[in-house]
Amino acid sequence: MGASTINPPASVSRTPAASGVWVLCAVLAVGWVGPSHAADPIEMVRIPGGAFTMGRDDGPADERPAHRVTLAPFLIDRLPVTNRAFAAFLNANGGAMGRDGRRLFDWDDGDARIHKVGGVFRADPGFADRPVVEPSWSGAVAYCAWKGKRLPTEAEWERVAKGKEGRKYPWGNAPPDATRAHFDAGWGATTTVGTPAAGATPEGVLNLAGNVHEWVASLYRPYPYRADDGREDPSAPGERVTRGGAADTGAETLTTTWRGQGVSRGPRAGHHNIGFRCARSAPTS
Repeated sequence: MGASTINPPASVSRTPAASGVWVLCAVLAVGWVGPSHAADPIEMVRIPGGAFTMGRDDGPADERPAHRVTLAPFLIDRLPVTNRAFAAFLNANGGAMGRDGRRLFDWDDGDARIHKVGGVFRADPGFADRPVVEPSWSGAVAYCAWKGKRLPTEAEWERVAKGKEGRKYPWGNAPPDATRAHFDAGWGATTTVGTPAAGATPEGVLNLAGNVHEWVASLYRPYPYRADDGREDPSAPGERVTRGGAADTGAETLTTTWRGQGVSRGPRAGHHNIGFRCARSAPTS
């Protein structure tokens, strides 16, 4: 799609130093000691390929049935994209519209936390390191392409959150509380990415439950999941899946199988509680 052709000018850094320092601090905070790869960016985690069980047989109708899905290896961001990072993208793009005319960010919405100051997009004071909200699905796609990445598929997102062992929550099977996830906090009440640290997966991926829902690449279609049935067509119309709970949703939305049932997620618009993170395919060797 047209938005994915956006390229930053030479003067714009793809990985701001400040963001790298924050990511490193977050990694140290959770004590991540998982496997590494010399070519992997520090802000991403490598997920090995293989089969896992997606969905469940005892949950909401859209999470059924449980079924086996096989994935190639991939990388995923440790943290959701922040307002600071998305503001840099908007400045590189020259505005909130894509080259194909699609709206990338609802900057004029009252819930947006990025605004133009002196002709430059900036995160609002106190919100720079909170997850971006109000990007459209196209805006999330375009940002990831600008970084040389892509949105994760729904299956990849669930594999990261659930693990091959089938965790109920990203951190394990213990019930949610304030040390593991930010939820039931109210409309727009987000917190800094990387917190709370106890909610990390064993591999060190944070904030997969609570704070903001996350756009994924896939169309919202019934299970079983199949990557070749059209749901991964980026040009197809229809609702896109959101995963993970938000600051203003309850504990029932924090499971690794929850598909965003009831979330307002029209892909052409931004939403007050939807953000995203990026992924990248990885070599098989």
